[in-house]
Amino acid sequence: MNKTLFAHAAAAVAALSAGGGVVAPLLVIGETDPVSLAFYRNFVSVICFAPVLPFIWPKHRIPLTEYGKIALLGILFFGFFPWALNASLQYIPAARGAVGLATIPIQTLIVAVLFGRENLTLAKLIAVGLAFMGVAFVFGLEAINLSTSEYLVGDSLMLLGVFCAAIYSVFGRGTLMRHGPLFVTALAMVFAALALFPLTYFQSGTVGVPVLTREGWLAVLFLGSVSGAIQFSLFTWALRWLPATTTVLYLTLSPVTAMLLGVFLIGETVTSVLVAGLIFILSGILIGSGALSGVTTK
Repeated sequence: MNKTLFAHAAAAVAALSAGGGVVAPLLVIGETDPVSLAFYRNFVSVICFAPVLPFIWPKHRIPLTEYGKIALLGILFFGFFPWALNASLQYIPAARGAVGLATIPIQTLIVAVLFGRENLTLAKLIAVGLAFMGVAFVFGLEAINLSTSEYLVGDSLMLLGVFCAAIYSVFGRGTLMRHGPLFVTALAMVFAALALFPLTYFQSGTVGVPVLTREGWLAVLFLGSVSGAIQFSLFTWALRWLPATTTVLYLTLSPVTAMLLGVFLIGETVTSVLVAGLIFILSGILIGSGALSGVTTK
């Protein structure tokens, strides 16, 4: 399997696990606050990376400015983004939040084009449009219902968090290529945890082992390991070998994962709407993969 093909597979698996990352906070957010949850998520991820960090540390000298870039990117993507996601889910349901998360290909394409990192083509627009249409079709009118005033707050937080993810996807690729995706991911999570530490202390008055239920602990461990260290490692590795717009296009699969988790955990049924939405999403990914796989970002 060549690296490009493996990168597509890594992006798809990361996107599928991201769906669980939208559902899991709902299992624990009532027991903690969004800032603390983001901190503990990063803390668990850092523990996962700790044993391998000495082996993935680059042999070349890293300038201080590069550490600054990694820190800034880490705080945006691993600090602010999960906080915004956690906070948004206090106001909106997971399905609606997943729709907001699925806007990341559109936001990434806009950022990449505005800053000259990728060229805008009709194929890219069609791919992103099809993928997002699939997400919107899956959740239907219920997902875009504006009857609740709190939705505006939740939507704004989610979209702002996604914008940070788009910035990371576009501007982080060069850093990933220079120093390695696993190393950059691990170190960026360390910086994010350090940035969230004082905020967590200010929010809760203490930083220690949280008092959570069994369900809450499982959610935190899942967010830090599967939907943290593993998911982001796969995502950043894919970002190392694929253009930003191609990589994030796979994240339109995450809302479908969120719905499927509802099917297996809550007992909901698979509908023809879900199947039709999947067709839209997979069509967008296939078109996007073909149109973008040969593009290189600057």
